[in-house]
Amino acid sequence: MRDATVGPDGARMRWVEVSGAEPVRVYLHGLGAMSAPYFVPVATRPELAGHRSLFVDLLGHGLSDRPPDFGYTLQEHAATLATALDSAGVRAAEVVAHSMGGAVAIVLAHHRPDLVARLVLVEANLEPSPAPKAGGSGINAYTEAEFLAGGLADTLDRVGPQWAATMRLADPVGLHRSAVHLVAATRPTMRHMLVRLPIPRTFIQGERGSPVRDPDGLTAAGVTVLTVPNAGHNVMLDNPQEFARLAAASLTGRPR
Repeated sequence: MRDATVGPDGARMRWVEVSGAEPVRVYLHGLGAMSAPYFVPVATRPELAGHRSLFVDLLGHGLSDRPPDFGYTLQEHAATLATALDSAGVRAAEVVAHSMGGAVAIVLAHHRPDLVARLVLVEANLEPSPAPKAGGSGINAYTEAEFLAGGLADTLDRVGPQWAATMRLADPVGLHRSAVHLVAATRPTMRHMLVRLPIPRTFIQGERGSPVRDPDGLTAAGVTVLTVPNAGHNVMLDNPQEFARLAAASLTGRPR
C-alpha cells in the first residue's frame, strides 16, 4: 500500500499498486466503494495485466483518510487525486473509472490534461441526476444530519450486501457529501467536459444498467460507446470476461 499527503490537516490518499510496464493505469471506484475489490480481479486478467496499476481510494473511502473539513465535491476529489498522482510520478495515465469515479476522472482530465492520456469510463455519471438510476444510492435525499442519525443504516439495508460491504467502510460525512455533489454534478457538466477532451475516450455500460443519455451525441464527439451483455451497473463484477476484453481493446486503441 502506498500513500500521499493530499488534503487538509495532512489527510492522506492511499492506493494499492502493482508494478508493470508503462503507461500507468489508474483505477477509480464509485460512490461508497473501493478500487481494489472492484478492479483487481479484472485488472489481473491476461487481457489487462502487465501494466503498472494504481487502485486508488478517494478521500472518505476505503483505505484513504476522512478529513472532516473536506468538501467532497467532484472538483475537490479530482484535485486531491491529482496531488496523489503527482506524488506517485504519474503522467499520461490510462484511467479506468466506475460511476462516481468516472465523473472525477473527467474533471481530472479537464483540469490536468498532463495526467490523463486515455479514459475508459464505466457507467459514469455525466450530468445532474435527480431521478433514481442504476447505481443510485438515494443518499442525497437525506440531509447530512438525517443521514448520520439513521439514514446510513437505512441505506446499507437498501443497497444490498455487496455494495454495503464497502459502503460501511466509508466515512458517513464524506459519503453523504460526495453523494450530494455527485447528483448536483459540475458546472459545466461532466458531459460537456468529456465531449471536448482531445484524448481517446470510451464509455462502457451494462446491458442491464441505465442506458447513457444521447449515445449518438457522444459518438459524434468521438467517444466510443460499448455495451457489455449480462451486466448491470457493476459491469466489471457482473461480466468480468467481456469487460476485460472491451476495456483492453479500448486501451490499445482497438475498441470493438
